[in-house]
Amino acid sequence: MKNENLVPKVRFKGFSDPWEQRKLGELFNERKEKSSQGELLSVTINSGIVKFDTLDRKNNSSADKSNYRVVRYGDIAYNSMRMWQGASGLSMYNGIVSPAYTVITPRTNTDAGFMAVNFKRKSMIQVFQRNSQGLTSDTWNLKFPVLKNIRISIPKITEQQIITELFTVINNLIAANEDKLEQLKTLKKLMMQKIFSQEWCFKGFTDPWEQRKLKNIAIRVRGNDGRMELPTLTISATQGWLNQKDRFSENIAGKEQKNYTLLKKGQLSYNHGNSKTAKYGAVFKLDIYTEALVPRVYHSFTVKHNNSADFIEYLFATGSPNRELRKLVSSGARMDGLLNISFDAFFNINLQVPIATEQMKIAKFFRKTDNLIAANEDKLNQLKKLKKYLMQNMFV
Repeated sequence: MKNENLVPKVRFKGFSDPWEQRKLGELFNERKEKSSQGELLSVTINSGIVKFDTLDRKNNSSADKSNYRVVRYGDIAYNSMRMWQGASGLSMYNGIVSPAYTVITPRTNTDAGFMAVNFKRKSMIQVFQRNSQGLTSDTWNLKFPVLKNIRISIPKITEQQIITELFTVINNLIAANEDKLEQLKTLKKLMMQKIFSQEWCFKGFTDPWEQRKLKNIAIRVRGNDGRMELPTLTISATQGWLNQKDRFSENIAGKEQKNYTLLKKGQLSYNHGNSKTAKYGAVFKLDIYTEALVPRVYHSFTVKHNNSADFIEYLFATGSPNRELRKLVSSGARMDGLLNISFDAFFNINLQVPIATEQMKIAKFFRKTDNLIAANEDKLNQLKKLKKYLMQNMFV
């Protein structure tokens, strides 16, 4: 291999020497120590080495742990039958792992953190897959006698260490943002439960909510003006609006035009389709387009003056109208995959709603919460993209 092929595309200033090719057996020894004593650890694909008791998993480990392998802080352990899927990690703990795992310990001038990141790279995992032995993927395994002969490119120890420091910072940022995102989602769920059950209320609002029929606070939306060049959307209970790209051709556009409703920004649609996450369908407000086409079988509507479309969307998201919707479903009847709920019946369901100013207050709070969640999701995705880029370009 030419020297220019042993230089990464992205590098810290001050490092210019080409990387060296070495066998993994020159960089690691296999730790063969066994013990039945110690904290049980597990190697996961996504989180590396974790304490087993932190996993939501049944303990199927053997009662006789005399053959379990010892893991020390700074070792790398991997699942011999899942190394081709990336099941490896750097241990931050002392403990024991199943005999199905292989434990390797770094030699002098080998930084285990650097190698742990390297082992997670897609190109490296492909190397592990090619070297795994077995007739089928269910039996593929990569024991140390084979692993030690795999050649890998590495820089000098000082460059290894600084790369490890960088990925440690990135991984910590990702973990912190994942934790923050989970906390925000948990907070939103709690607030929706408390506010829409009227257990909690904002300061200044003490009046009980009124029971009103949907038809008293909303107006039906139907028909279209013949334009078929607009985005054609469908509703997913988990993802919201989905754009059905290239839905129409010139030959069928006119024929299918009558099957779609023109929905404008701020208006809502109810997809009365049954799913695991929305047993009685889902309602979403159009906010990503000024105008769009939605299936005519959806029940589309706009709220009347002095009511909040956002509030109605969040109200349906809580599932509180489900009791009313359940009454409308006639013994499991379906129509083209939809719940058998007519528009008139849908418009006659009873909802618990507060006065307009309280609707606005609640809607504004949850919209801000959603925006905060979205911003954190975007930040997390950017960090993951940065990590992926560096893993592709900072290694040879």
